[in-house]
Amino acid sequence: MMTDVLVAHSSDVEKAAFYRKTYMHVALSILSILAFIGVETILLKTVPVEIIAMMFGQKYTWLLIIGVFWLASMLASKWSLSQSRTTQYFGLGFYVILEAVIFMPMLYIAAGMQGGGNIIFQAAMLTIAMFAGLSLIAFTSKRDFSFLRNIIIIGGFLSIGLIVAGAIFGFNLGLWFSVGMMVLASASILYETSKLKNTYTTGQYVGASLQLFASIMLLFWYILRILMSRRS
Repeated sequence: MMTDVLVAHSSDVEKAAFYRKTYMHVALSILSILAFIGVETILLKTVPVEIIAMMFGQKYTWLLIIGVFWLASMLASKWSLSQSRTTQYFGLGFYVILEAVIFMPMLYIAAGMQGGGNIIFQAAMLTIAMFAGLSLIAFTSKRDFSFLRNIIIIGGFLSIGLIVAGAIFGFNLGLWFSVGMMVLASASILYETSKLKNTYTTGQYVGASLQLFASIMLLFWYILRILMSRRS
């Protein structure tokens, strides 16, 4: 069972243990990007090309996939904050699998480009570097980043609206949309890192790591899109 003590109200030893466990799980989740790419390699070899093409080629199919991903990710997030440790890990594992599925068309296209493996590697390294830098800022700065919550919510709804409109009406959102989403993902990392102290209890490190991982993968998605756009 989890303790109900907020990290901010816990002892220094408990705080250190919470941060260590949270970032250990984030690190494992980041390492799972490699396993995740391995899963993608298997999926790309076993899933028919027609199905992968349909995920991007059919606008309503892609919207359905995004909708299912959004609902399923909410469920995974809820599981990761459960009182049951088994359910928490099930939620985290389920979310990693969801990310593997949603990334499959993107990685398929990237892998098919000239120097595609290098593009994916560069995107992963840039993502990890930016995450490390943003985490350092959040921990060393005395600024309260809770103000970013409303910006992230508004930006999230606007981005969903633009993605839906682009899928329905067939227009390309372009490079600047990807840049804007990269900024939004960066803000999300700052916000989620600042939440570690004041929002989570000392037993919720699995849920905290899932939220950070989700922001990292959003950042990875749009960094990869930007790098791909430079080669197209």
